[in-house]
Amino acid sequence: MASRAGTVAQPQDLVDITALLDAYYDITPDLGDPGQRVAFGTSGHRGSSLKASFNEQHIVAITQAIVEYRAGQGITGPLFLAKDTHALSEPAQNSALEVLAANGVQVLVDARHGYTPTPALSHAILTYNRKAAAGAPQADGIVVTPSHNPPADGGFKYNPPHGGPADSDATGWIANRANELLENSLRGVKRMPLADAQAADTTGKFDFLSSYVDDLPSVLNLDAIRDAGVRIGADPMGGASVDYWGEIGERHHLNLTVVNPTVDPQWAFMTLDWDEKIRMDCSSPAAMASLIKRMSAGADGSAAFDVATGNDADADRHGIVTPDGGLMNPNHYLAVAIDYLYRNRSGWNPASVVGKTLVSSSIIDRVAESLGRKLVEVPVGFKWFVPGLLSGEGAFGGEESAGASFNKLDGSVWTTDKDGILLALLASEITAVTGKSPSQLYKGLTDQFGAPVYARIDAAATREQKSALGKLSPSDVTATSLAGEPILAKLTEAPGNGASIGGLKVVTENAWFAARPSGTEDVYKIYAESFKGEEHLKQVQAEAKALVDSVIA
Repeated sequence: MASRAGTVAQPQDLVDITALLDAYYDITPDLGDPGQRVAFGTSGHRGSSLKASFNEQHIVAITQAIVEYRAGQGITGPLFLAKDTHALSEPAQNSALEVLAANGVQVLVDARHGYTPTPALSHAILTYNRKAAAGAPQADGIVVTPSHNPPADGGFKYNPPHGGPADSDATGWIANRANELLENSLRGVKRMPLADAQAADTTGKFDFLSSYVDDLPSVLNLDAIRDAGVRIGADPMGGASVDYWGEIGERHHLNLTVVNPTVDPQWAFMTLDWDEKIRMDCSSPAAMASLIKRMSAGADGSAAFDVATGNDADADRHGIVTPDGGLMNPNHYLAVAIDYLYRNRSGWNPASVVGKTLVSSSIIDRVAESLGRKLVEVPVGFKWFVPGLLSGEGAFGGEESAGASFNKLDGSVWTTDKDGILLALLASEITAVTGKSPSQLYKGLTDQFGAPVYARIDAAATREQKSALGKLSPSDVTATSLAGEPILAKLTEAPGNGASIGGLKVVTENAWFAARPSGTEDVYKIYAESFKGEEHLKQVQAEAKALVDSVIA
């Protein structure tokens, strides 16, 4: 049977919203099942009410744990509370508000009763704390989103006063306390009825949209985009950026069209992802098929837009579509963005480094070297970029999964969480200033540095094998060569900060692979890249799998 990837979803693909919401309130998680306990990954706690992994009891327990955590940390300022467009996000936001209000926490929710992108929450936290007097109470936030996950999923993420994702110390404490509360039948959770929580003196409003949209000239050269008349097609993909894109075009007088303003909790308009599931992954050619088709040249040979962009449900990721290159590989766009920004941001710290995750393309290493900038390679997870973005010492941080952010024109912090709207608009600035599309500029980089081939595959692994992979040391790997080249490095810690990578990375002169256990499935992921072509990449992947299997057997 032919794959339906890239085709519009059919009725049988759509989640039953009534059943999803009923399950949120009705199902009690079985704490004897690890999959039904609270667990924070790199982007918060995620799950589905239909699988008893994201239910009302989870949310009230997590929220109470956050209340206790912030009290223990001396965080007494307002808590910004935001949600995306997933069906479970509004009930989870309501549950959280009931607990926060009962605990006397000052909460600020969206003044427009709308949806809030993750970067707008980060921007709000940072703006509040920057304007606060020295020693004044600091703000933090919660964003209810499972990011690009399917419509049946929910997600819950805590951002402390630094504005970015909470670190593992914080999320570990919060998860442990939440599970304790669940085990004790929620004794210790304070809660009040929703109507009372909404009317509480401690519940206020905040205009996330205006705060974010009106500040964009401080981080982007919008004048260049406007003056060049760049035609922008922005697809919110049914997500939280839907109202933001229209306001960006109107307030800043850009030639911008919101390609699809539809918000539908079933995402019935979406094209199916590679596995025939609905997933708002703006880096996936299958999920982005509609926008890619819209950018195809017409009868006159021209495309509808000079730049088209997509965002996932909470707009922390970006997808860039150009008339000449189609959907750009996220690694390719990161390389172009880094090369452009470090050449065109005179207000940045001249010694600021380039931040990337260790599974991002090595062409970034070569670009950074050509710019005379130090490269800082960190483990997977945007939290590792937070200190550099705050201080300006790391003015750009990006990861291979199409997430990145960078500092304002003057070098000060913009967001410390991924910002898909920002990176999408940057593609228009690049086009306006250089007169070339980002894909054309990437071709120039490959002419200079070589053209890498990059891929990720999954391999089956038991829970025990995944645990073993996460505990490897370089001495466990006895191989001396990989795909015909001497091994130059065997890494279990990130070279940029010495933090554990939770797996293994092996590097040669022209290739590398990294293997990491999945946090949600019984597989491990092999990321691999070669500057010697497809056949060499396949050899790297095969030898990588054999090498990893041999050391975790």
